[in-house]
Amino acid sequence: MLRLQQAPNLAIATLWADALIFEGIDASVQRQYLSGVVGGMPPDQCLPEVWIQHDRQAARARELLHALQHVPQRLWQCACGELVEGGFEQCWNCAGLMPRE
Repeated sequence: MLRLQQAPNLAIATLWADALIFEGIDASVQRQYLSGVVGGMPPDQCLPEVWIQHDRQAARARELLHALQHVPQRLWQCACGELVEGGFEQCWNCAGLMPRE
């Protein structure tokens, strides 16, 4: 097993692991229950971690995590007039999809 990366919280660690699993990488979240001992242990040792089962998948897993952590930020005007920004590809006002260029 290989530790891929620490996550800032359990929700993010779970999302990352699920995305890796979806792409065929055998991933798991470790240290998911250590947040309760913060104060008794250094905080950086209590963060959840994403691990992968097979070292040979490390390069692909790192690429996928990098893509997840660097989602393109956009600013676009929906047909309904709503200004949508961030990584969103769907309007929260009318559910319209971002136009493709």
